[in-house]
Amino acid sequence: MPRTKLTMPASFNFMTQIPVRITDLNYGGHVGNDSILALIHEIRVQFLRHHDYEELNVAGIGLIMSDVTIEFRHELFYGETLRASVAAAEFSKIGFDLYYKLEKLSGEKWVSVTHARTGMVCYDYSLKKIAAVPKEVCSKLLS
Repeated sequence: MPRTKLTMPASFNFMTQIPVRITDLNYGGHVGNDSILALIHEIRVQFLRHHDYEELNVAGIGLIMSDVTIEFRHELFYGETLRASVAAAEFSKIGFDLYYKLEKLSGEKWVSVTHARTGMVCYDYSLKKIAAVPKEVCSKLLS
């Protein structure tokens, strides 16, 4: 079976750290795939807030996550701190992709835990239809 392989951006313009909670663990004693997706949601909200946006108000338009790709690389355990980097890319008329690089400290170096990508589509919730990416969003998210 072919494995998913994301091509990550060369640089990331946002970074945050999140501690792994006991509630993030699955029956195997490590962070489960459902928790990784929940962490990605939290990271995305922090990224948007960093740019003075919210998921329901990105320059007047909302966002919908249309798809997600997650590439698991290493386990993550309770007590570890996740370093998450985010980059926006692949802008189109109605959306863009967000790339996530999740790492943990192992000894004295950061090792890759997960690479992920979420496809974000702009949506006008009042009209209940897809909308164009507001002009300012591309330049702001790339800064």
